[in-house]
Amino acid sequence: MAETPTEPARSSAAPPTAPPSGAPSGAPTGGALERALSAEHAAVYAYGVIGGKTGGALLKRATAGFDAHRARRDQLRTLITRRGGTPAEPGPTYLLPFEVRGPADAVRLALLVEQRVTTAYLELAADRDPALRRIAALAAQECATRAYGWQPKLGPFPGMDREEAGVDVTVPTSGSESPPADSAGQEAQPESSAPDGQ
Repeated sequence: MAETPTEPARSSAAPPTAPPSGAPSGAPTGGALERALSAEHAAVYAYGVIGGKTGGALLKRATAGFDAHRARRDQLRTLITRRGGTPAEPGPTYLLPFEVRGPADAVRLALLVEQRVTTAYLELAADRDPALRRIAALAAQECATRAYGWQPKLGPFPGMDREEAGVDVTVPTSGSESPPADSAGQEAQPESSAPDGQ
């Protein structure tokens, strides 16, 4: 995964181990699977912040996003364990890429989270294991759907240059309860302030 919405200062994951004999060959116990888990850990944290800065329909959307990322995180932990690995624990806190002061910033953060988690799953979608590819494709689709729910705007496929893609279509919504998000977004790499479990 190239980027995550928030990244721990250091990983507490054990070094990758060989997959058990029942695991498919080439099954990642570190690599892309571990990076997808790290992205989900960061997403769960970020959605806690997002929920704290929203109310009404936005809070319901944030709660749904939190629950979805928590379920995917737990699924990835189980997969890593079944493949003989030790899943990394999340950091107790993360430094966000910008200060979240209210609903507009919360929407902007939610979009960034979904984009970066999608990128993590796209890497996992290149795995040789068809079951992992399916999980990754479905998770990336869910992230894209959530991002569109936060801001009905189509952007380029993750990893594709905006000019190259030629896509930047805003879909008008009447009566939308979402405040407009800043589409410029900050591209700075986020950091975390501390390691270890959540």
